[in-house]
Amino acid sequence: MNYIKLFAALIVCALLTGCLYPEERLAQNSVPYDDQIVSVQNAVDRFQEESGGLLPIKTRDMETPIYQKYPIDFNKLAPKYMAEPPGTSFENGGIYLYVLVNVEEDPTVKLIDLRISEKIRDLNLRLNVYRQSNGYPPYKEQITGGVYTLDYKELGYEQEPTVQSPYSGEFLPLVIDADLSIYVDYRLDLYKKLSEKEHSYKHGEDIRSILVNDSPFVPVYSLPYTVDKKNEPIFMADSK
Repeated sequence: MNYIKLFAALIVCALLTGCLYPEERLAQNSVPYDDQIVSVQNAVDRFQEESGGLLPIKTRDMETPIYQKYPIDFNKLAPKYMAEPPGTSFENGGIYLYVLVNVEEDPTVKLIDLRISEKIRDLNLRLNVYRQSNGYPPYKEQITGGVYTLDYKELGYEQEPTVQSPYSGEFLPLVIDADLSIYVDYRLDLYKKLSEKEHSYKHGEDIRSILVNDSPFVPVYSLPYTVDKKNEPIFMADSK
């Protein structure tokens, strides 16, 4: 009888442990990321000051897109400058990758939403399978000189895949360039920002910084954009 009671107690303990850990992890990952960004920024600033100007970043090659080029290396920050990576970080089970922007003048902590990366990865897998059979992507329409939409039904989608914007919450389309790289089309977000904020962007200048300046996020998987004569966003390729 004692064995039965002991076995029952072990089951209850296991169930409680199994239930409590996810809640604990969920609570950790749902802490407002503004606070966590501040914590990481303070750690980065202290590291840079004590290391003579070095930054706690992982090495990436020169061809890496600018907003993915400087991921923070938390192994260099923890435990000296912070106890552990923030709960919202990929390294601690979260959905954000912490990166630095403006590294030359004012290294600033920003976030990449990894759910966007997952959507891009899924589309690339389907695209690779299609190309193995057909030799070329299923282009649908040409947006500009080197940017195209895809025929998603040819890739097995019932609906066009989109990603949710970290800026507006709108669902943004995906495009492909001449090098067969997939990108998020941020023109909707850029149009809203250009309409809402005063700016001095000129035709030929990359305007993506207008998304970065007032947001914790970077426009990951983005092509360069500029403004046309009507002050509306266009792909940089359109300006040539």
